[in-house]
Amino acid sequence: MTILTANIDKIITIIIMLCGSIYLRLLLQAVGQNWVKTIAHTATLTLLPILTYVITSVISGNIALSLGMVGALSIVRFRNPVRSPLELSVYFGAITMGITAAVSLKWLILLLGSVTLVVLVLLLVQIVSRGLFGKSFFISSFSEGNNMSTLVITSGGKIQALDGSPYLMAKMSNSSEITYTLAHADFKTLKNVEQVIEADSNVKNVQLSR
Repeated sequence: MTILTANIDKIITIIIMLCGSIYLRLLLQAVGQNWVKTIAHTATLTLLPILTYVITSVISGNIALSLGMVGALSIVRFRNPVRSPLELSVYFGAITMGITAAVSLKWLILLLGSVTLVVLVLLLVQIVSRGLFGKSFFISSFSEGNNMSTLVITSGGKIQALDGSPYLMAKMSNSSEITYTLAHADFKTLKNVEQVIEADSNVKNVQLSR
């Protein structure tokens, strides 16, 4: 009981970091970063701040331990491939949460607030872009773990409706045919595009998948 009482501030800090990690996970999920849903990514995002906090607290003010930790970290190599720059930034942010919590809780709160502000600004830019220009400000990447439905159309000639489509992700052509690749989070949206395009005489093949 005495140990718990003496370390109540540390316990509160760890609980706040845990809640902050879950908040970041839900925030990423809300903006379409579905790769964070996996148990591995969620556990990593949750554990990194706590691990960093403990390490920072232990080595703070002790030069010998600091040098020993640097040597230990130089031996450990993380070989897990990072899917995107955002994933790397998220992990770096999780480590930063642990460091800031070891210094002062106000810095941790400031960090979480700043991340939330950035996400809100990006969402606002996306809404304004769609409202004013009728197209998305961002492009979708298949390597970022988003659940995207795809529509691949092979045509004997240009299809004007597809060339100007906001869902067009890629276009490949050779001397005999053109292949259009469209992507969207809503399967029904691509299904409607498919129904319209199928009437075009240039269409040779259509492949819709989710």
